[in-house]
Amino acid sequence: MSQGQAIAARLAERPVLPAAQRRIAAIDLARGVAIALMILSHTASGLLGVGELPDWGLVPIHLLTKFASSLFITVFGVALAVAFLPHTDAPDWPRRRLKLLLRGLEVLFWYKVLTVVEMLPLYAPQDILDTLLYQRFPIWVEILGFYAIALLWLPWGLPLWRRLPLAARLLAPVGVALLAGWLERHFAFWGNEPLKALLVEDEDHYVWGQLSRLPLVMLGLLIGEAILRSDARSAWRRRLVLALVGAGGALLLAFVAVSLPALEAALEAVAWNDGKHPPALPFMLFSLGGALMILSLCLWGGERAARAWRPLTVIGSDALMAFIFHIVAIFLVLRFLLQAWQVYSYPQVLGIALALILGSAGWIALVGWIRQRQ
Repeated sequence: MSQGQAIAARLAERPVLPAAQRRIAAIDLARGVAIALMILSHTASGLLGVGELPDWGLVPIHLLTKFASSLFITVFGVALAVAFLPHTDAPDWPRRRLKLLLRGLEVLFWYKVLTVVEMLPLYAPQDILDTLLYQRFPIWVEILGFYAIALLWLPWGLPLWRRLPLAARLLAPVGVALLAGWLERHFAFWGNEPLKALLVEDEDHYVWGQLSRLPLVMLGLLIGEAILRSDARSAWRRRLVLALVGAGGALLLAFVAVSLPALEAALEAVAWNDGKHPPALPFMLFSLGGALMILSLCLWGGERAARAWRPLTVIGSDALMAFIFHIVAIFLVLRFLLQAWQVYSYPQVLGIALALILGSAGWIALVGWIRQRQ
């Protein structure tokens, strides 16, 4: 068989994936890093406001938190691939699919509860009710809304993804990204603005669109497949890490290239969330590039890094609980009960963020310990 024929055969193949033999701690660590960056961002914007950050707080500290969303959504795809994709043709797939659907309903419940918690110090009851009914959207907890809806429909698509040839799986993220961008710019969704925001995002709403962020989930599925194939082969794992480093570095260099000669202004624009919703090319180059670099470091460090950064790994093992903990602490306790809006200096806010990260890990560990004793 010639080299060309071998490549064509590889692109036409459908994945035969081994099931993971254990929980992969590096994935928990990567998810924990994403949640920790979210906690840092939410603490700064929720207690002080981005406009009050000092220059060194906006760039580089707040700038680095822009890796969080792309990292979280990509790792969501990785986790789906590792935990569920090998089982889509197994007899117990309906039970596993039901598990994902019930998890989606659980996340949806907490999304609505935390929407009330977030908005309680800031908005009138009618505004909160409109948000619960999808007439408007929150800000800090909105990524949970994306996560919940995705869990309600993605389980039905995983078997189809498993049947696609490699070429189709590689092209799908690009095709979906182009489709979502076209729909966002040219299709009005029958004048239904919330529907448009939920699917492809809208500049007037802070929403993670299902189609516009689906390419990140697909990228995560591809990375998860590679992790399963390389789990028992250290040489393959090194190649995967190098590929992610190369991809992440290329995206960051592309961000620099499209930003020159006004690189400093471009970095400030990203820190101000310019191009985050709907996703614009410079923001996504920066965010996804950094996310892939972080993911590569977590996979390279493996179990040893997961143990060394134990609090982050614990947070990543139960991201929903960490999310609940820090949103309740920021908006219900500090902002609503203690009236702590713009009370603390930025260094104090950084200290609070660190305390919330460690507190989230401690709370998850405590609840896990109690469950074991029961």
